[in-house]
Amino acid sequence: MHLAVPTGCSKTMSATIVEALVEGGKATPGPPLGPALGPLGVNIKLVVDKINEVTQDFQTMKVPVKIVVQADRTFDIEVGIPPTSALLAREAGVEKGSGEAGTESPGDLTMESIVKVAKMKKERMLAASPRAAVKEVLGTVVSAGYTVEGRTPQEIQGAIDKGEFDALFS
Repeated sequence: MHLAVPTGCSKTMSATIVEALVEGGKATPGPPLGPALGPLGVNIKLVVDKINEVTQDFQTMKVPVKIVVQADRTFDIEVGIPPTSALLAREAGVEKGSGEAGTESPGDLTMESIVKVAKMKKERMLAASPRAAVKEVLGTVVSAGYTVEGRTPQEIQGAIDKGEFDALFS
């Protein structure tokens, strides 16, 4: 017998995994969740309510969620961390980065904001140290066109190499 798995889902031996990108605190029973969860027989309202509860801190941001539905229709929800670009936009108080990086800056970030984002993303990074994680985040800052404390991200990377921000890495 072949069991059809809804789009956005994967099937393991005892569970079906539904992965989706939802707006923090504002998931709905409509697409993409409803059509993927409906055939699995879970209470969609309970799933959506739980997702909204656990993603409340990421309002206005797209958040990756994974819903693991067991054969007995119980479920677990795993929340990922939003993309670095979305976290930076939130820190800068803007909707998104510049479409013209290098010529137009959407905002100025503080080094404290960069370190905060690096700490949030640390588990998903290959960086071996807090300093390396911050430099990785600065790569996204370059792409998005932000400045950091009035300087270009490249200038900030040079300042990090010279030890200017060592106090933030302890």
